[in-house]
Amino acid sequence: MSSKALKIALAASVALNLFAIAAGTTVLVTRAKVEERIESQRTSRERSFSTLISRLSPEQQQRVRQTLKASALAAKPDFEEARAKRRQAVQLSAAPEFNAAQVHGLLEQSRAAELRGRARLEADAIRLFGTLGPADRQVLSEILSRRGRSSAKDHPPAGSDHKSSER
Repeated sequence: MSSKALKIALAASVALNLFAIAAGTTVLVTRAKVEERIESQRTSRERSFSTLISRLSPEQQQRVRQTLKASALAAKPDFEEARAKRRQAVQLSAAPEFNAAQVHGLLEQSRAAELRGRARLEADAIRLFGTLGPADRQVLSEILSRRGRSSAKDHPPAGSDHKSSER
């Protein structure tokens, strides 16, 4: 082989190795970030709720936890119905024969079920607030500002200077 061919082969080999190293590094870094984000999303709700309960007066913590758990269990069928109706709407939207009226109806039923569940949770929370003192009520009032599975960082406590970033 000529020296020119060897130089070209060496350059190609170096470029290929650099590309492989960069690709491997990218995969490792991205994978770690994705795993961290998934873990954060999974535990943020539990941590934030536990943190909120821990800020209540000690004599109220267990009663509040039990009351809110019972409320969530009572509202669970409404949220399950909402998810089921939405899944049905998605399936019908992807079906070969599209029926807009049926999809629209399912989505309306899904929204209605979700609103029933939310209304139940909010009504139970308001009843619970009536049994708490002002300090505990102020701590627990944060639950009315939370939406779905979003984390506490998306909804800072009332009166705080923290502003959530726009997406």
